[in-house]
Amino acid sequence: NPRRGQHGAVQPFSDEDASIETLSHCSSFSDAMSVAEEGGEAGEETAQEDLQYKLKVFIDSTVDKSAKTRQGALDGLKAAMATRILYEFISDRRMTITDSIERCLKKGKGQEQCAAASLACLLCIQLGSGIESEEVFKTLKPIFKNILLDGAANIQARQACATSLGLCTLVAEDDILDVYATMESFESLFMRSYVKEDGSRPSLNPQTTLLHTNALLSWALLLTICTGSQLKAVTHKHLPKLPRLLENDDVNMRIAAGETIALLFELARDMDPEFEYDDWEPLCDKLNSLATDCNKHRAKTDKRKQRSVFRDVLKAVEVSGNFQTETIRFSTERMTIDSWVRKRTYDAFREFVGSGMNYHLQANEFIRDVFELGPPVLVDAATLKSMKISRFERHLYNAAAFKARTKARNKFRDKRVDVGESDVV
Repeated sequence: NPRRGQHGAVQPFSDEDASIETLSHCSSFSDAMSVAEEGGEAGEETAQEDLQYKLKVFIDSTVDKSAKTRQGALDGLKAAMATRILYEFISDRRMTITDSIERCLKKGKGQEQCAAASLACLLCIQLGSGIESEEVFKTLKPIFKNILLDGAANIQARQACATSLGLCTLVAEDDILDVYATMESFESLFMRSYVKEDGSRPSLNPQTTLLHTNALLSWALLLTICTGSQLKAVTHKHLPKLPRLLENDDVNMRIAAGETIALLFELARDMDPEFEYDDWEPLCDKLNSLATDCNKHRAKTDKRKQRSVFRDVLKAVEVSGNFQTETIRFSTERMTIDSWVRKRTYDAFREFVGSGMNYHLQANEFIRDVFELGPPVLVDAATLKSMKISRFERHLYNAAAFKARTKARNKFRDKRVDVGESDVV
């Protein structure tokens, strides 16, 4: 079996462009949906079988000789995992998929490595926090770190690994000390973008700046699960230096830095309501200038985007607990984004599931745990019908909701034990 065995024995991919005829038949999930819509229960069963057949073809095609075929297979699996709850199907095949991701990360080129890194996150999101995702992550973490910290590696692959390593650590890392070690890897990158003490700026190209921005955002995501003592240490070390990133020429880096500063202030004040920052006034002045930026050399869209974010960041730094609340509606439910912690977490998941976020908020037990939404709500037939989704998807949704409500769940970030198959009651 080419997937198993010693990793050192894996043969490199050839660049020959083999036929992708089989994959082209599996490129869309809409066929399965229409079959289900037309055929009632029999149609649902056919659609389920068709979907599983397509997914099996994608998994098999991730080890094809053709780079184009592998890319198509990775993209197909990503699209399926972003828009469906596929726990049972994936759970049985998780190590096969993990082997494919490992192979594509090690032997593929830039775009393929990016797709493989994203697929790793979606796999962990499907599996949730627990033994299964920990097992996946133990295999992939050293590869992520090697690519991330290898200055000679493809820059797009490094950017993707910076983002994926952050989310996979949040979901699947079982040791808080390893979380801190990963945060230090991110620090070693974004600190290179700091304006120096003498005011001189590091000379970095836009792609390297994007790598540092992704590393900073992943670092901020992991701040949300740090212990109090670690947060104190991080605040002491980085809060005096992070404002230097506000001088960066790149608007996305400035925004990431601003949001991270707001997050740190929120976490520090949660621990100590009397928290004080020595350079508070100069920081507020700097944030105010970014919130009212009229620099003629900056693009209009950049300025508009920046001003909007920094108005919120300034309010957060000036007044404890000041956050521009946002309400997310999905199905018959709603969720409030009412803190910088929740915003950073929501943005991180949405980056991978995209338009499938509302579906995951409804039916993905793990994501519902993260946002403290409780078990999925069983929705009556009339409401499901009005949700403007196909009969097959309604069937999948209620099946997932019912199963999740009857399953004994591992709490997000709790100490976990391997209970094998005995966790279904």
